[in-house]
Amino acid sequence: MRDYKWLHAFCLNRFGSEKALQAMLPQPRSEAELRALSDDRYLSLISLRIFRAGLKHSLVDAKWPAFEEVFFGFDPEKVVLMGGERLENLMQDARLIRHLGKLKSVPRNAQFILDVRREKGSFGALVADWPASDIVGLWKYLAKHGSQLGGLSAPRFLRMVGKDTFVPTDDMVAALKAQGIIDKAPTSQKDLAAVQAAFNQWHAESGRPLCQLSVMLAHTVNH
Repeated sequence: MRDYKWLHAFCLNRFGSEKALQAMLPQPRSEAELRALSDDRYLSLISLRIFRAGLKHSLVDAKWPAFEEVFFGFDPEKVVLMGGERLENLMQDARLIRHLGKLKSVPRNAQFILDVRREKGSFGALVADWPASDIVGLWKYLAKHGSQLGGLSAPRFLRMVGKDTFVPTDDMVAALKAQGIIDKAPTSQKDLAAVQAAFNQWHAESGRPLCQLSVMLAHTVNH
């Protein structure tokens, strides 16, 4: 694989200046900011990610105030009490995206958040304390214990809340393949470990957060 010096030079050439490059890179939230985000906001963002999957984001976002209303502001202690009959009734609410499987994921993830709260004090503590050097471990944890958080949903949710993570988009996967790090989309533990190790090396060389390295790498793919 190529080193960070090459990646930086490539992106400088593409964007023309350090200032232009910096302007298009995301900034992760601090551990304190992640810890301060309330459990209801984490449940809202998990749910938003799940409902966005496969749909136009603007369509889902426009309906989100109605979701906030029917799910009690995503207060996990209230949402967890919503039974099957109540969720079935929501299928008649034209303000919502009426997908029963996704609607059922909301109280399930409320329970997940409450379980984490009992163990860690808050869901934000779990997210804040998880080391970026093993971010794929957090993806696996979310997919295993949460509902409908497999595939790209976990890394995309983490990017939404501001947790430092790379996201294996099509462009990023193509770039990793070009560097000889993987030969297919990383789904196996072996491939995920190889990608994590590459990002850890680039981070050590540059000091840049994973989310910035992820975006820079995606821009090395020719369109």
